[in-house]
Amino acid sequence: MLWHTHSNSLPIFAPMKKIWLNKGKDQSALRRHPWIYSGAVKKVEEGIQEGDAVEVYSAQNQLIGVGHYQPANIAVRLLAFEPAALDEAFWQLRLQQAWALRQQLGLIDNKETTAYRLVFAEGDQLPGLILDVYGSTAVLQAHSLGMWRVRQQLAQAVVAVAGGRITAVYDKSAETLHAAAGAIQNSYLIGEGSEQEVVVMENGVRFKIDWIGGQKTGFFLDQRENRALLAQHARGKRVLNTFCYTGGFSVYALQAGATEVHSVDVSAKAVALTDENVALNGGQERHQSFAMDTFAYLKEKGGDYDIVILDPPAFAKSMGKRHNALMGYKRLNYEAIRQLQPGGLLYTFSCSGVVDKQLFQNIVMSAAIEAGRPVRVLHQLSQPADHPYSLYHPEGEYLKGLVLQVM
Repeated sequence: MLWHTHSNSLPIFAPMKKIWLNKGKDQSALRRHPWIYSGAVKKVEEGIQEGDAVEVYSAQNQLIGVGHYQPANIAVRLLAFEPAALDEAFWQLRLQQAWALRQQLGLIDNKETTAYRLVFAEGDQLPGLILDVYGSTAVLQAHSLGMWRVRQQLAQAVVAVAGGRITAVYDKSAETLHAAAGAIQNSYLIGEGSEQEVVVMENGVRFKIDWIGGQKTGFFLDQRENRALLAQHARGKRVLNTFCYTGGFSVYALQAGATEVHSVDVSAKAVALTDENVALNGGQERHQSFAMDTFAYLKEKGGDYDIVILDPPAFAKSMGKRHNALMGYKRLNYEAIRQLQPGGLLYTFSCSGVVDKQLFQNIVMSAAIEAGRPVRVLHQLSQPADHPYSLYHPEGEYLKGLVLQVM
C-alpha cells in the first residue's frame, strides 16, 4: 500500500493491487528497465484488471516499482522505481520534466518550429504515452489502457504545465488500443475542437497537419533533423522520396533548390497530402507525385536519381516477422543502390523496433554487395532529442538511418 501526504502531513492511503516476480527475475527492473515481462511474474493479486495501477514486488517481497498492468507479453510498464502515488501531482511532475527538456532544446516559443514531441513514452518516464504538439493543440495517444484511463488528468496537466500555450488536447488512442479495451473513440479532452487542421512550421518550412484523419498523431516529427540534413545535400539534385506520406523530405529538397523531386506512396491520400504541402511552400513545377507501390516504382520508373530516400513503415513489429522484414529491407535497398547515379546519396531508414542498428547496417551492406557497387557511410542517423530514450531502455532508440554515397 502506497501513500502520499497533503499539506497537513497526514498520510492519505491509496491502495494498489500487488504483483510478485519469480526469484531472480527482478534484475532487469533493478537496472531500471521499465518493462516487466509476463514470464517474470510469479503471482498476481486477485482482482487485478487491465489498466490497474499496481505495485511490483520481488520474490523476497521488496518493492521494485509502480506501474500499469496489462495481460500481455509486457505485463507491467513501470512508471516509478520507488513508492509513488499515481495522482494528479505525479502526472504534473512528469509533464513538467518533459516540458523543461523541450524548453532546453529550444522548441518552446520557437517561431521557426511549432511542432514537436512533448512526451516520448519510456524516454520521459511515462511508458504507454505519446504527446505531440501542433501549434496550440496537443495530440495524445495512449498505448496502454492504464494511460488511457488517466487521459483527462494528463490533458489537464499538459494545459497547466504549458502556461496557456496549449489550449486544446485531442485524444487519438482508438488506433493504438486493442479491441479488449472496449469502445474507445477519439475525441477532444480539452478545447472545442473547432480546428482539426493547422499549418505548422518546421525549421521555417510549412506543413499542413490533420491529426484527426492522418496517420499516427498527424505527422512524423522524428525525421525533423534528418530532413534538415537532406536540405544541405539537395541543391541542384534530382531527388526521389519514397514512402513519402506528407512529403516532408520532398518539401525540404524543393526548398533547398533541388532541380526535380519525385514523391511516391502507395496511398493516394498520402500523395494528395504531399501535393498540398508542396503547394504550400512553392516549387510545384519541379515536383511530380506517384500513387503506387515503391517496389514497383523502382523497377518500372526508377533510375538517374542523385538522391533516393527510403523511409518505409515498420516492416516488422514482432520478432516472428523479422526475417521477412529483413528480406524486404534488402530488396528495397538493392534496387535503390543499383539505380543511383555514381556519387549519389541514399538516405535509408528503419523504424522497426526489432531491427537494431547493427542488424540494419548488415542488411544494407548485404544489398550493396549484391548490387556490386562501392558504398561508403557519410552519416549515421537517429531520432531527434525530443524523442529521447532511456539509457536503461535501449529499445527506445527505434529509428535507424544511414546516409550512403554510392560510387
